[in-house]
Amino acid sequence: MRTAYSVETVRAAERALMARLPEGALMQRAAAGLAAACADLLGRVYGSRVVLLVGSGDNGGDALYAGARLARRGAGVTAVLLAPGRAHAGGLDALRRAGGRVTGADDAEGPIARADLVMDGIVGIGGKGGLRPDAERLAGLADRSRAAVVAVDLPSGVEADTGEVRGAAVLADLTVTFGTYKPGLLVDPAREYAGIVRLVDIGLELPGEAELEALQHADVARLLPSPAAESDKYRRGVVGIAAGSARYPGAAVLAVSGALRGGAGAVRYVGPAGDAVIARFPETLVSDAGPARAGRVQAWVVGPGAGDDAATVAEVLAADVPVLLDADGLRLAERDAVRGRTAPTLMTPHAGEAAALLGVRREEVEGARLAAARELAAAYRATVLLKGSTTLVADDGGGAVRVNATGTPWLATAGSGDVLSGLAGSLLAAGLAARDAGSAAAHLHGLAGRFAADGAPAGAHDVAALIPEAWRDVYH
Repeated sequence: MRTAYSVETVRAAERALMARLPEGALMQRAAAGLAAACADLLGRVYGSRVVLLVGSGDNGGDALYAGARLARRGAGVTAVLLAPGRAHAGGLDALRRAGGRVTGADDAEGPIARADLVMDGIVGIGGKGGLRPDAERLAGLADRSRAAVVAVDLPSGVEADTGEVRGAAVLADLTVTFGTYKPGLLVDPAREYAGIVRLVDIGLELPGEAELEALQHADVARLLPSPAAESDKYRRGVVGIAAGSARYPGAAVLAVSGALRGGAGAVRYVGPAGDAVIARFPETLVSDAGPARAGRVQAWVVGPGAGDDAATVAEVLAADVPVLLDADGLRLAERDAVRGRTAPTLMTPHAGEAAALLGVRREEVEGARLAAARELAAAYRATVLLKGSTTLVADDGGGAVRVNATGTPWLATAGSGDVLSGLAGSLLAAGLAARDAGSAAAHLHGLAGRFAADGAPAGAHDVAALIPEAWRDVYH
C-alpha cells in the first residue's frame, strides 16, 4: 500500500529525525537519492548537461547537493538562482567546489535549451498557489526544451496537501519524493504534473494513519471475498438492483452485469427493464413488486437510469441493509433520509453530480477533489466514492481517504458508472465495509477498463465482461 502524509506530519517527522542525526545528514540522504534517480534517468552521467532551478528554501538545497554529486561524476551542472541572496549556502558551496556553474534567472534560456535534464528545486512542499512570474518563465523554458524535467519532492506550483493547482506549475517527467508520498502526488489535478513518482526512504518515522492510501494488488486481493466449501448463493451475498427506466433500460442491464461479475451469489432486479435484463442475463431474479417485496438481499444498488422514480429510491433507503446510491439516485435521495440511515451508505457521484449535491460549480470539485469528497461524506454521513481520473473514497468519520489510479480515460463512456455501481454493490452484499467495497470495485473496474481498451475505444459492456480478468490479475 502506498501512503501519503500531510506537510505538517512530514515536517514533524523530519524535525524528530534531525534531532538525532548530525547536522545536514538528512538533506544529504535526500540529495543522494535524488542524484541516483537523475543518474538512472540520464543513463550516462559523464558529459551530460544538467540545469538546476534553485529557489530559496531547503528544496533548493536538495537540488544543489544533488547537482554537486552529479558534477563530481562528470556532468556539466549549472544552477539558476531565483533568489541569489537566499540560496542554500552549504549546497551552493558544495556545487561550486564540485565544478558547477552558477547563473541568474535572466541568463537561464541558453543553459536550459542545451540541457539533458532540468531539476526543479524552486518551491518545496509548503508552497501555496501557482508559480511567480520569474519561476513560471523558467518552468515554461524547461517544458519547451528537450530536457527531462525532474521535480524535487513535489512539482513546484502544486499544493502538497490538497492536490490543487491554482496557477502555473512545473510539468515534471519524474518526481523524486522523500520519506513518504504527499497527497498531491496521488490526487488530480496535481498528479498529472508529477509524472512518474519515485520514493526515496530517508528514515522518517510516521504515524499509523495516513492522509491518503493507495491500494495495490495485494491489498485488494486481501479484501475480495472468496467462497468457502459450504458457500451457497445466499452466503455469497444477494444484491438488489433497482435501476433503469423506459428511457434508460440499458442502465439496468449494465448494473446487473457488474453485479454478476463482481462475485454476487445472486442478483435480484426490480424495475421496468426486467425483460431486457432477463434477455441478457437469465440467471437474474426479476421482480415487479418493488424493493420491499422483492425478496431477501444483503445490499441494494439504486439509481442508475432511474429517471424520476423518487418513490423507489426512498423505499430502498428505508431498508436496513447497505445501500449504494448512484446517478439519478443521488439526485432523488433526500439528504435527511441518507443521514438518518443506520446501515452503511455508499454514494458514487462523478464531479458534476458531486457539485450539484454541494451547491458549487463542477470546476470547483475538479480543482479540489480531495476536499470535495471529504465535504460530501460529512454532509451526508455516508461513504463517498468520487469518480474521476483518480477515484477517491472518503468515509464520513474521517480517516485516510483511499485513492485509486488504475483507471484509463477510455472509461469515460456512457454506462461505465452503471457497471461500477453493480460491481461495488456485489461487494457490499458479500459483507465488505463501504470504504473497502468502493476501493476494491474502483481498482477492479479500472483494470478491466485498461484490458478492454488496450489503447482503443471500448464500451461499458466490454469493461463489464473483463471484470473477472481483472480479478485474476489482482490475485496473480
